[in-house]
Parts: sequence; C-alpha cells; structure tokens
Amino acid sequence: MLLLKKDLRLNAFRFVLLLLISLLITISTPISAIAADLHLFTTEQAAQSHCPNDEVVWLNTNTGIWHSQGGHWYGRTKSGVYVCRVEAAAAGNRGSLNG
Repeated sequence: MLLLKKDLRLNAFRFVLLLLISLLITISTPISAIAADLHLFTTEQAAQSHCPNDEVVWLNTNTGIWHSQGGHWYGRTKSGVYVCRVEAAAAGNRGSLNG
C-alpha cells in the first residue's frame, strides 16, 4: 500500500511537471512561429502596401493584443510590429479592450 501511494505521488508530480513545461513552451513561442501566415512589418507604410484594403494595426508581440491607429498604445509598446488586422485575428490575436 505504501508503494502504491508513493507511485501515485510520483505520477502526479510528473504530470504537473510536464504541464508546467508545456505551458512555458507555449508562452515563450514567438508569435511569428505560431502564425506563419501573419506578415510582420517594421513600418506602417509597408504593412499598408501589403494589405491596402485592410486596417493596419500595431501588434504587441508579447501579449498578442493589437492596437488601432489613434489608440494610446499604437506603435508604442516595447515589443511590437505593424500587421494587417484580418491576418492578426486569423492568427489568434485580439484587439485591445481599452484603446
């Protein structure tokens, strides 16, 4: 019985460890690796020429949240790129809730 409890605790520990490792890998994966169809641009003009019929947004690459032109964080986050809004949404990113 004692051996069974020890095995259960070891299995639970392994499960939690694997869960944490997979979570860390998911969080640390760059957005460009997650979404191969998302084109990233360093300038607003380059993004606009890629998607002339779409809104260009600023994508915070650390959070996966985009900011529209005129919003406080548009072009201002430490890590970010210009992208087409439709592509950003298709890649699983979302718009800012507070501008």
